[in-house]
Amino acid sequence: MKLNVAKEVARLQKMTCGELRDQFAEVTGETTNAKNRKWLIRRIVWRMQASIEGGLSRQAIARLRELAEGADLRVTAPAARRLSAEAAKHTRVFPTGVQTSAKPLPGTLITRVYKNREIRVRVTNTGFEFEGELFRSLSAVAKHVTGSHWSGNKFFNLNCKEAGQ
Repeated sequence: MKLNVAKEVARLQKMTCGELRDQFAEVTGETTNAKNRKWLIRRIVWRMQASIEGGLSRQAIARLRELAEGADLRVTAPAARRLSAEAAKHTRVFPTGVQTSAKPLPGTLITRVYKNREIRVRVTNTGFEFEGELFRSLSAVAKHVTGSHWSGNKFFNLNCKEAGQ
């Protein structure tokens, strides 16, 4: 029997995620909680091909095991570390002065020339002020100015990679 891969992929793409997980269990004999449709489809089709055309040879499996034996592989996810209740009582967080969010510090004035017009936005504690109006995000300011959706950081060239920093 020959497997028509394109036909199988098309059939699987019409399935819901739950149906794909059921199909995965049927084909592999294993259950999964995966919700990545692309991954599920690939694994199902691969297993179908392997069962029809033959999977890896015994020599290949033996070589893979041999290679994996010497490798420093993690077979389980690391346990989540939590502070004990006593340790949490004695833990304090100190401000470092380093800005951790993408939002500029309050008081910052952001300027940009757009269509021969200087756009000036002041960063406040609650958002962004432009021409006396308060906006929740830079993207909202950019949309107000241009009439179309923009990433606020991109419109004002605040991305470090694009700004050459």
